[in-house]
Amino acid sequence: MIFGLLKDIKNGEYRTIATPTEILTIVGAGHTALVQSGAGEKAGFEDEAYAAAGARIVSSAEEIFGQCDLVTKVKEIEPPEYDLLREGQIILTCIHPAAHPEEVQVLLDKKVIAFTAEDSHRYGSPNCEAAGKQGALAGLNAMLTVNGGKGKFVSGLAGAPGMNVVILGAGIVGKAALSVLHALGAKVTVMDISLGVLREVEAQYHNSVDTMYCTKENIRKLLPNTDMILNCVKWPKGNPEFLVDREMLKLMEKGSVLVDISNDPGGAIESFHETTHEDPTYVENGVVHYCVSNIPGAIAGSTTVAYAAAMLPHFMKLLNDGVEEACVKDGFLRRSLTVYKGYLTHEETSALQGRPWIRPEDILGIADRDLDPAPPATVTRSDNFIVL
Repeated sequence: MIFGLLKDIKNGEYRTIATPTEILTIVGAGHTALVQSGAGEKAGFEDEAYAAAGARIVSSAEEIFGQCDLVTKVKEIEPPEYDLLREGQIILTCIHPAAHPEEVQVLLDKKVIAFTAEDSHRYGSPNCEAAGKQGALAGLNAMLTVNGGKGKFVSGLAGAPGMNVVILGAGIVGKAALSVLHALGAKVTVMDISLGVLREVEAQYHNSVDTMYCTKENIRKLLPNTDMILNCVKWPKGNPEFLVDREMLKLMEKGSVLVDISNDPGGAIESFHETTHEDPTYVENGVVHYCVSNIPGAIAGSTTVAYAAAMLPHFMKLLNDGVEEACVKDGFLRRSLTVYKGYLTHEETSALQGRPWIRPEDILGIADRDLDPAPPATVTRSDNFIVL
């Protein structure tokens, strides 16, 4: 098969999904690799390194889409790329389909085979760890007086207390943020809806971190003494409620910081709107908001190395075994199948966009096989099934 690595064109995106190391493995297995010029440059990987690994460097996205069986990159398929998609072509990237109905419609119309990478991680995405750690540092930067914050130092100074930080959600993102903030000396309270997870946090940090059950009422109690709050909750799409509403922001001191790492429109933070690395913050009700959508892009080198290593097994299964066998062997890859030759195969997208869907194992004709198990990617369910 022919593997294609695109240069990401989303504003502020500097990562790539494959380094020369992955190209060595792909070419070594007998496949051809095409790399768009500049695909890895911002992450520290020059065209010459890809060429030395065995890739053929091409100048345009048109060449990648026109020649490759499997096309990959980090972020969504952008409008300038829509017309380049070919029927039957395999696409593997972060589609975020439930939030992008126009993109989903194009993928359906083009009859491609598309996998959304964010649902394919058996052990959690390296991007989540990167977002948590870098998001914590970005929040500290927003706290600086010169950036509009109230100028409180994370660990404090002799005679001046350090920061009180609240982390909402103790998944991969929240725990990653905690690791940075605790190491730097912040007084951290972690909130979650799983008492088991909170016990794990207490044990790991030898009771030097406070924990609380995550409810709106408990958050409200903490806000008057909170300097920075980080949202790391995977909020169910379509939930009309908020964990932190605009009125609650008034409980915080002027110059306090809110970092929305989860970055979901209609998510847990009512005052959220997406920002960019070029213009990362805004102030609402006196609180500095940092809401950059692709935080890992700020540490493109490290994130790329970790992410590419995590994605390589998916590349190799698709290249060596084809779509059907790959989805038999890997349940997490199977659950990430989003569209298949004109059929929607993503349950959350079906529920939120009102589109009929079909299970990946049914459209692939593998339902009676011994399938590698995987839990659903989200809690959102849909019984709006396509009947073949």
